[in-house]
Amino acid sequence: MQFLSLVSTKQGRDDRDVSIETLPSESACSRRISAESSDPRIIVLMGAAVIALSGPFVKLAAVSPATATFYRCALALPVLGALMYRELRTIGRLSAQEIGIQLIGGVMLGIDFALWSYSIQLIGAGIASVVVNIQVVIVPMLTWVAFGTRVPIRFVIAVPVLLGGIALSSGAFVEAGGDSVIAGTALALSAGVAYAIYLFATGRAGNPGRPASKVFVSTIAAGVAGSAVGSIWGAVDLTPGWISMGSLIALASSAQVVGWILIANGLPKVPAEIGATLLLMQPVIALLASMALLHERPGITQLIGCAVVICAVWVVSVGPGRGRGVGVIFGKRSAVRGDGPGPTQSR
Repeated sequence: MQFLSLVSTKQGRDDRDVSIETLPSESACSRRISAESSDPRIIVLMGAAVIALSGPFVKLAAVSPATATFYRCALALPVLGALMYRELRTIGRLSAQEIGIQLIGGVMLGIDFALWSYSIQLIGAGIASVVVNIQVVIVPMLTWVAFGTRVPIRFVIAVPVLLGGIALSSGAFVEAGGDSVIAGTALALSAGVAYAIYLFATGRAGNPGRPASKVFVSTIAAGVAGSAVGSIWGAVDLTPGWISMGSLIALASSAQVVGWILIANGLPKVPAEIGATLLLMQPVIALLASMALLHERPGITQLIGCAVVICAVWVVSVGPGRGRGVGVIFGKRSAVRGDGPGPTQSR
């Protein structure tokens, strides 16, 4: 509804002589709210929250890494294929370069799936989700190598702190942990490297647009590569049982479809450090979900290690003076680097 205030009118004059003062209408406000709700940072944050449930679902499925990887990809393909078909009709198909990027990224994502799935069996879903997020340090390194982006001094200082936090969270300093905990941490770290390469390839080297088509291509590559790597610990079980299948369906529909489409849509539109910061919500939510759903009870030392990891990657990702506090996360118009690009620009 618009409120109109007539300042002056005269009989016989045309409409140009009528001066009208208006206040914003409800439709204008609705458009503004809609624009803010589509902020890519909000989209990435939502995607990270959905993907955070992957660990508990993998643990509840109680299947081999190859089986978990195969079904999370195979069950997601019909839905992704339908969404891709819609994009083909409305937007067009991916270019050869975009397909190549998604295939390379998908192979790395499949390796991440397989290694991370087995690490969950060794150290638990919550801790594995924290350790694998070493990617928030590796992605800026890859950006520096590929694009010459300057590496700040806080990055160099934070790396040994981060590694110490990972050691604490893994339980390496607790005698009860044993070799399985150290092996699980090593697998989660390796998965984090593969995950970082996937995020770099599809986020920093890719372009926004056609998220379903991109996730469809990368999911095919991830399913093939992850099933092959996961076969080290056992072949794919084609009859996992109804209880396990229920968890795998939940895993595919939530993380592989909803979560990755959200991230594929939002991540290329935000700067690397902001994307890394938002992805920090993933290990936090995963740890809480594992404690609630799986009744995992990390020790005090492991919780301290998790806190150290999260603080270290926060400093690396944001650091002093790199944003305007909470406004950067929740879509206000503050610039990323003081007067840098707006919310929908990648650089």
